[in-house]
Amino acid sequence: MSTEGCVHLEKEGAIGHVILDRPAKHNALTPRMYREIGACCEQVNADPEIRAVVFSGAGERAFCAGSDISALEEYEDFWAWRNRYDYIPPIRALRKPAIAAIKGWALGGGLEVALACDLRVAARSATFAAPEVTLGWNGAGGAAQHMVRLCGYGNAMRYLLTGDRFSAQDALDMGMVEWLVEPGEEVAKAMEIAARIAEHNTVATQAVKSAVRFAMDHPVQSGLSYDNELMSLCFAKNDRDKQQGGG
Repeated sequence: MSTEGCVHLEKEGAIGHVILDRPAKHNALTPRMYREIGACCEQVNADPEIRAVVFSGAGERAFCAGSDISALEEYEDFWAWRNRYDYIPPIRALRKPAIAAIKGWALGGGLEVALACDLRVAARSATFAAPEVTLGWNGAGGAAQHMVRLCGYGNAMRYLLTGDRFSAQDALDMGMVEWLVEPGEEVAKAMEIAARIAEHNTVATQAVKSAVRFAMDHPVQSGLSYDNELMSLCFAKNDRDKQQGGG
């Protein structure tokens, strides 16, 4: 395996499993891995057999320690950095529900990968942080946007301004994580949840995800109208499936 690491997609029935694979560097992300995350997300969206997706990190020590700082040297200047390939939008563009299975470190960009997913399962020993401020910059992958929505203004400010690390229990208490499990059980739990989701009608689960995401950025009245349109689409799809003898 290249020292640049890789990201690969495995299929387990109706579940896609995206693995960040650079364990010797705590799965720290390189520009090559950025693009491979995007490619895996495109595959998930294009594959009608995949109904839910799990993100995890290879090895025993980390989900993802963020972007490899040394990779910044590859960018000629700030303009090249500004126009880099960004791996967070492809995760947010997933139509299928996404679950992060977090162990060990979830720092910087690794935290942002987890936050871009819809649900998060964390080992009790997991450690989180957004340390960018200690390096002289802010996180560009959505930590501020997602944390303030999930955890509230005060908690977002607390951890983004200090760069302090926080525990899996802290993450659960402030609404960032939905499940805590014993170390080593996080992937199995995430796969179990994904399997439950995959049992439901895929149009319905994608409609629910779309509705909730819409609710984060729009007023209630607009959201109600959007919910109604999505439900109408679900009914139309179900009726067509019945007529065609499908499930």
